Amino acid sequence: MAEQRKKSRPAPISDSVSTYLKKSGLERRVDDAGAVTAWPKLVGKQIAAVTEPLYVTSDGTLLVAVKTNAWMSELSLLEPEILRSLNSRKERKTVKKIRFRLKR
Repeated sequence: MAEQRKKSRPAPISDSVSTYLKKSGLERRVDDAGAVTAWPKLVGKQIAAVTEPLYVTSDGTLLVAVKTNAWMSELSLLEPEILRSLNSRKERKTVKKIRFRLKR
């Protein structure tokens, strides 16, 4: 008589991806990218319409392209407030500064 094995459920792919990211050291970089995807929600429609978040460097600098010099000046003044908003989630405190550059 053949021995019956217990059938186990497959693990969710999210668990596998999470484990891989932790083991490979990429988990922090993926968290950093969350600042880019969250940008429109965190800064609002008006600012999102004139900016494009590009990426977060390994040292925690968020690079943002801006349509005009006037907006660059305004956003430079708002940087502390934007940083607080970006880093408000406990699990993400990765953005240390924002560098604005003119969009080409």
